[in-house]
Amino acid sequence: MNNQLHEFIKKQDTEKYATQNGRAIHAKLQFVRIGSGIVGDADLIEKIMAGGAELQSFFDDNAQTEVPIAGIIDGRFISRRIDRLVVDDTMKTVRVLDYKTDAAPEKFRSKYIAQIREYTALLKQIYPDYKIIGYILWLHDWRLEKL
Repeated sequence: MNNQLHEFIKKQDTEKYATQNGRAIHAKLQFVRIGSGIVGDADLIEKIMAGGAELQSFFDDNAQTEVPIAGIIDGRFISRRIDRLVVDDTMKTVRVLDYKTDAAPEKFRSKYIAQIREYTALLKQIYPDYKIIGYILWLHDWRLEKL
């Protein structure tokens, strides 16, 4: 019994840390800009720069952050906030990025993919003639996954 209680508390502490860490990183990432000037947390900027041009483009001057979006999907009202959004009118594309802090991404991956699909469905209503592309940035290893 004592071992079960210890494991339960350990699990709760781990989840609490992950939640707090996730909120802190999200807050810092909101203010990162890489474009005409570099602004934000130096450690995060270094990781973004190491991630290549595709990742960097989500933090350039054209990228929007914490974008509210709402609409109706399958008769349900959906209201969400997108971590990063890049609209390219020339290429007629919209790219949406969501940050995830999970160290074990497979655990909730299907839930996260469904979340990105909601974003893309809502964006398709706003940008009907654009190609909508969803991405997840796994912050535990800074891997950018195109969905």
